[in-house]
Amino acid sequence: MPNSLILIAGQARATFYTVATPRGPLEEVDQLHHPQARDRAQELKSDRQGRSFDSYGQGRHAMDSSVDPKEQESIRFAGEIVERLRSVSRRHRHNRLCVVAGPHFLGLLRDKLGKQANLRITEIRKNLGQYNAREVRAMLPERL
Repeated sequence: MPNSLILIAGQARATFYTVATPRGPLEEVDQLHHPQARDRAQELKSDRQGRSFDSYGQGRHAMDSSVDPKEQESIRFAGEIVERLRSVSRRHRHNRLCVVAGPHFLGLLRDKLGKQANLRITEIRKNLGQYNAREVRAMLPERL
């Protein structure tokens, strides 16, 4: 029975690994892809901005979105990752979670993850999405 679940996440891909022993090899159990992360911002938003009436008077004006479209896609993908994390957690019993992501994306994941009961969470601020399981294992602490 694996005791640690390791999530390697970035804006375009997330990979889930389990590790059975503190120094054991990583075993990939799931993966998510998000190709929209590679799209340009203008491809992610609509052609025209929304319109709104002034609160006083007859004027109308264009509304600007408060969140950049690329940022919104990252937030959406972070939510998908956390949903899949919960699904993987139900299938693979573990008592530790190690989340590895770049600093900004780690913050998005933390917001979506919330508080996980009975789970020890380790966060590592590194972008390791381009490495295979053996290379990732070499870059992680020996004891997870």
